[in-house]
Amino acid sequence: MAIDIQYALIPGLILGIIFGFVLQRGRFCMNSAFRDVILLKEYKLAKSVALAILLSMLGFAIMSFADIITLNPKHFAWGANIIGGLIFGVGMVLAAGCASGTTYRVGEGMMGSLVALLGFAGGAYFTKVGALNPIAKALQDSTKITYSDNTALTLFGDLTPIFMLIIGIVGIALIAYFWIWRELRAKKRENKPMLDFSNFGQKTFKQGWHWAVTAVAIGIIASFAYVTSAASGRNYPLGITGGWVGWNKFWNTGVNSVLGWETWLVIGIVIGAFISAIIAKEFKLRTPKHAKTILIQFVGGLAMGIGAIIAMGCNIGNILSGFPLLSLGSLLSGVFIILGCWLMAYLLFMWRKN
Repeated sequence: MAIDIQYALIPGLILGIIFGFVLQRGRFCMNSAFRDVILLKEYKLAKSVALAILLSMLGFAIMSFADIITLNPKHFAWGANIIGGLIFGVGMVLAAGCASGTTYRVGEGMMGSLVALLGFAGGAYFTKVGALNPIAKALQDSTKITYSDNTALTLFGDLTPIFMLIIGIVGIALIAYFWIWRELRAKKRENKPMLDFSNFGQKTFKQGWHWAVTAVAIGIIASFAYVTSAASGRNYPLGITGGWVGWNKFWNTGVNSVLGWETWLVIGIVIGAFISAIIAKEFKLRTPKHAKTILIQFVGGLAMGIGAIIAMGCNIGNILSGFPLLSLGSLLSGVFIILGCWLMAYLLFMWRKN
């Protein structure tokens, strides 16, 4: 099977490499972000997710007003959003990583994540085009609600771009003051430099990034992703699920046309994370000690794949990309992804202790 790379798809690969590098340096995983809120009362990754969403929202709004992109929110299908989101959220705890977290950790050499990724890709493929497709489609079609012109429901209708701009600006300002500025002032009180650019190379390539730096980088990547993805014919920002479904289609059909912008993005993520891990000397082939753990991660990946197709997006498609567009479908899916994550985290790690 020969792979023919179209020039319009190359930006997907390049952005994927950059995205993978950022994910690995920032340890950016939504499973950890949401799970740690209830398990450890740790909020750094959750704050990073929030800031990345707001920065993406602002970027998308500005580009929309400048006619650089056409906003394309996901559809609202309440039954599919709820059930798919819940299944995905439960699955990502079992898989020990969300769609993006599982993908970038493969680049770090984590074999458990590779097994989870195989389950994720397989579950998504069989739900998208295989035996589970009729169930997913029936759930989506029977609960789908649109505007009269069949466009997707958004939080503020025709005023959504304006509210995206307002929420983005206000939200970023609030985070900058209440979280970032207070952190900087605390450093000053401890007689530490508020901004320390010494050993810049070491901090960039070999140390974990501050949550805000990671969020800013992801927000910028998301805006570039929307532009380059739309130029390739896929009018949507970052996503993961469709990329792995595309590779599955290619291996099963050998048809190059199934390889789109998103398929090259996900390969780029693995490459970028690998480069980052090698530079930081963090790459190591690691296999879970117990076969049971591998099985659980595979089942978790399978659930993520099934849930992502039913909910019409994973944590990246629905939360990182869908929340900024104020899509009602993405917002509902995202809420139930978080609830599913909390439910399974409670059952696995907290229930017996209580």
